[in-house]
Amino acid sequence: MEEKIYIYPGYIRIWHLLNALFFLVLILTGISMQYSNPDSPLIPFRISVELHNIAGIGLTINYLVFIIGNSLSGNRKQYKIQWKGLWERLMKQARYYLRGYFRKEEHPFPITEDSKFNPLQAITYAMAMYLGVPLLCLTGIGLLFPETILDRIFGLSGLLVADLLHVTSGFLLSLFMIIHIYLCTLGLKPIKNFKAIFTGWHETEHK
Repeated sequence: MEEKIYIYPGYIRIWHLLNALFFLVLILTGISMQYSNPDSPLIPFRISVELHNIAGIGLTINYLVFIIGNSLSGNRKQYKIQWKGLWERLMKQARYYLRGYFRKEEHPFPITEDSKFNPLQAITYAMAMYLGVPLLCLTGIGLLFPETILDRIFGLSGLLVADLLHVTSGFLLSLFMIIHIYLCTLGLKPIKNFKAIFTGWHETEHK
C-alpha cells in the first residue's frame, strides 16, 4: 500500500529550487565562457560574465541560508554520516542502484521522517554541501575580487590556483547534479521524487 510522508518543509523546497536555478545558470554561463567559440558563443561573453556573477552571488547567499537553516533546525542531522558499517551500507545501496531497482526489489534504506537520505546520498550530499559548494563560493568570490587572493600559493600564481579550484569544483558539482537528477528518477515512478520537492510529500510503498 502507498503512504505519504511529509519530509520537505517549505523553506527546504524554496532553498532547493533556488539552488537548482542558480546552479543551472552558472553551468550554462560557465560553459559559454570557457568552451564556446568566441565567434558563435552559447551566450554572449559580456552577458555570460554578468549572469555568472549574479548567479554566483545568489548561490552564495542561498548557501548561507542553508547553513543557518541547518544550524537552527533538525535538518542538520540528515547530513551526519554514520561511519560505523558505512562501507557495507554503501555497497548494499550501490547493488540496489545497479541491479535491485531493475528487479523490482525493495529499497534497502527507504525514506523515513528521520532519515531522508540513503547511505550513498548522505555521504555525497555532505561532501557536496560542506566541501564542494563552499570551495566554489570562496574561489568565486576570490575571482570576483582578485585583490583578495594571495599573490603566490605553493609557488604558483594565487589567481591561477583559485581559477583551477573554481573550475574543478564547478565541474565536480555539475557531475554531481547530473547524477542527482538521474537517481531522482529511480522512485516508484520517475516523476514521484520531482513532485515531492514541489509538494513536500514523499510517496512510499509498503508490501
